[in-house]
Amino acid sequence: MRSLHLPLSGLFLGMSLLAATAQAEPLRYNQVSLHAQVETSVNHDNMSVTLFTEAQNEDPAKLAEQITRTLNDALSTARKQEKVEVSSGNRSSQPVYDEKRENIIAWRERGEIVLEGSDFAAISALTGELLSDLSLADMQFSLSPESRSSTEDDLIAEAIEAFKSRANIATRSLGGAGYKIVNLNLNTQFMQPMRYRGQQKMAMAADMEMSAPAVEGGQSDVTVSADGTIEIQGL
Repeated sequence: MRSLHLPLSGLFLGMSLLAATAQAEPLRYNQVSLHAQVETSVNHDNMSVTLFTEAQNEDPAKLAEQITRTLNDALSTARKQEKVEVSSGNRSSQPVYDEKRENIIAWRERGEIVLEGSDFAAISALTGELLSDLSLADMQFSLSPESRSSTEDDLIAEAIEAFKSRANIATRSLGGAGYKIVNLNLNTQFMQPMRYRGQQKMAMAADMEMSAPAVEGGQSDVTVSADGTIEIQGL
């Protein structure tokens, strides 16, 4: 009969590795996972309006000249308003084909300008003035980076306090003497800026052509959540 001999050195090595692993990762007890969330509504403080001109011509050179002239006139007018940031937007051209889509019979070109800033009344008035020669493509309201960052900083502090409050409640309810935080993750979210499109966009354009109404930019809901684990002590 054959006897099986195991090398003692390998056995001792395996036992030492298990012991080291056990020492490196001690078992943890009395852990509780918690979630806390705070949120607030913040008024949008940034407004962006995109205006465009579009035309068609058989001669692409004449078409480009026409679009350029219209945009330059609009930019010249817009830059007189110091409270509004003005920039050129997208510009594109495309061929127009005959019914059989075999031959190019004309060219269509479109160019944009963008108005942006925090003075809604100034942007609204300027938009109404420019709508005599341009059309409204898009209107957007959002939080400025400074406003969003400041709001998130305030909410982070509130979220941590809310997490600590729930940790104290859990500790008292379980009869513990105290707790320590094992891990804590903070996450921020905010609602996407609103846009005016379709029929709503056309209605607003018509209103602005008649007058410069007060514009309400709406709000964004900024949320900060705190998710983490505590270890209750003294149980």
